Amino acid sequence: MLVWDDIETVLLDMDGTLLDLYFDNYFWQEYLPLKWAELNGLDVDVAKHRLTPQFRRMAGTLSLYCLDYWSEQLKIDIFALKTDVEHLISVRPQAEQFLAFLQQANKQVVLVTNSHQKLLALKMEKTGIDKYFDRIFSAHSLGAAKEELDFWYSLSDNFTFSADKTVLIDDNLTVLRTAREYGIRHLLCVAKPDSRVCAQDAEEFTALSSFASLCS
Repeated sequence: MLVWDDIETVLLDMDGTLLDLYFDNYFWQEYLPLKWAELNGLDVDVAKHRLTPQFRRMAGTLSLYCLDYWSEQLKIDIFALKTDVEHLISVRPQAEQFLAFLQQANKQVVLVTNSHQKLLALKMEKTGIDKYFDRIFSAHSLGAAKEELDFWYSLSDNFTFSADKTVLIDDNLTVLRTAREYGIRHLLCVAKPDSRVCAQDAEEFTALSSFASLCS
């Protein structure tokens, strides 16, 4: 799938790539609507009906991933609610073995995530995978979501990498297309980001079903 001699830098997404996206999907689709419904005296289905268009309007922007933005918009402490279900945070199968493989292969390993810094810190504390990275970048510190070209230009201003010798592994098709537009040569799409949902269509990208297939 990859010729490792051609790769110097490995850019890795977090949610849906290294971590099971079930935590995030459950939170935004089920737990937050339930708590927001209770706060506002609504039926949970009515709450979902009102929240979903708000989330869709912010798709592809930094605000979609900003806990402070949604706390202000919805008048509820999003981070506190996240900690209520933090037991659902989990590393995807073979992800840690893959990270160890990359370390041993002396690749530059960099986490690139849209996750808000507070949530990023919580997930690193829960999983301990931060020890595998040479650098960690949150889109919030770079001022643009990964779906935007500005993110990739800002990333290149903050550390040196050759786009032609870099692989990005992500579960978000829009992110992969933007990275391709920027010039990143090697792109892999995670086939099953949420362990409780059917595999997605990787469309024009190579689908990654198992990290074990990369560890050689």
